[in-house]
Amino acid sequence: MTWFMVAVVVVVAAAGLLRWRRPAWYWLTFGVLIATVRVLVRYASVMDACGLTVPPSRWRLALARVANRPVPEFRVPRILRLRPTRTGLVLRLKLRPGQDAFDVAASTDRLRHSFGMYGVTSREVRSGVVELRMTGYDVLQQVQMPAKTDTRPMRVPVALREDGSVHYRDYRAVPHGLTLGATESGKSVYQRNLVAGLAPMDVALVGIDCKQGVELFPLARRFSALADNPDTALELLEALVSHMEEVYQLIRAEQRISVAVPDAEIAADIWDLPDDIRPVPVVVLVDEVAELALFASKEEEKRRDRIITALVRLAQLGRAAGIYLEICGQRFGSELGKGITMLRAQLTGRTAHRVNDETSASMAFGDISPDAVLAAIQIPAETRGIAIAGDSTGGWHRIRAPHTSLRQAVNLCNRYADRTPDVPALAAYRPATGPLPSARVPLSKTAPATA
Repeated sequence: MTWFMVAVVVVVAAAGLLRWRRPAWYWLTFGVLIATVRVLVRYASVMDACGLTVPPSRWRLALARVANRPVPEFRVPRILRLRPTRTGLVLRLKLRPGQDAFDVAASTDRLRHSFGMYGVTSREVRSGVVELRMTGYDVLQQVQMPAKTDTRPMRVPVALREDGSVHYRDYRAVPHGLTLGATESGKSVYQRNLVAGLAPMDVALVGIDCKQGVELFPLARRFSALADNPDTALELLEALVSHMEEVYQLIRAEQRISVAVPDAEIAADIWDLPDDIRPVPVVVLVDEVAELALFASKEEEKRRDRIITALVRLAQLGRAAGIYLEICGQRFGSELGKGITMLRAQLTGRTAHRVNDETSASMAFGDISPDAVLAAIQIPAETRGIAIAGDSTGGWHRIRAPHTSLRQAVNLCNRYADRTPDVPALAAYRPATGPLPSARVPLSKTAPATA
């Protein structure tokens, strides 16, 4: 009996230590079993307390009356599946007649408290079927991306959502995006994860970094074109517009619309073209959009108008030509001048880190979801990397990108430097890079000692 008590004390102490220092390990060893038992035991009473039950049907009442049996109890949603994951539980429910998915979504906070979980989110899978994703610990405190992700062409895993799922940046589904964030909010780390995810793919990266290139020029070996000032940015954007027109001419020449051509072979964008003639897709990263929109003289105002016009044209017409925009900035408001709201209307994907004012959050999510605006301005300053991601459908998620240092991003870009495509229209803006250092030479800040 003594050894049994000692073993119990050791197990409890180990569980407490893991829960304190390694919550992910605690969940995989102890938490998942405890949470599964708790959900199954408390399920009926929790559903009843949350008002997620329906009265018995008339035929069941009539049958009980005829058989002289007690009145049937209220019915709860039927459990279709309970699946443990590495971060929590996934509970799929079949709603009873008369129930709505909104009722379940409105009760997520009460379900979180009743089941003893860290977070609960709800989504409707199909009519009458709702999926509850429950997390057992704070997955955003220390982001650990899963070893296997669903990567596809132009689809990059960039962050982890608060429900434990992976947040993808899918350029074919959401062509253009807007990323906002104040200084030290984690916006640069998010951008590095984006570049690191695109580096192994067959895509041309084009960067505009008006902070003299301090953010993007260290990654220059993987970029097909770079600009570090507004004048060069204007020339680069106009070259992209000319490249877009050439791609449309190619698509037009390859359409071959006739009665004999099957529908599947009619080309409407670059992805409908054969692989041997398909132009390489282009992702344009603008690090600080406000630097392109500000002006202090008449000449700078003319340049600014041409830049915004080129950006709007690329946002409106670039998708079919395989040109995708990723606009980043600390501030994005109507005071940046005419054309800014028109540009924002074309940026479907919205990501907002901590912002210093409600106006920037409203520019990101005001036309999508007021709840997302409130969530964006409530991000604490000490939690760098936390962001709100939404799209034009009105849905939004709290996400956090894994920390990627500049050195890690540079190493990835150097590793895949041979995949950098040569785009003839952008050849004049190809960054000049020297040969890669030998692997035997240590990269240190101090010069090697000489005899």
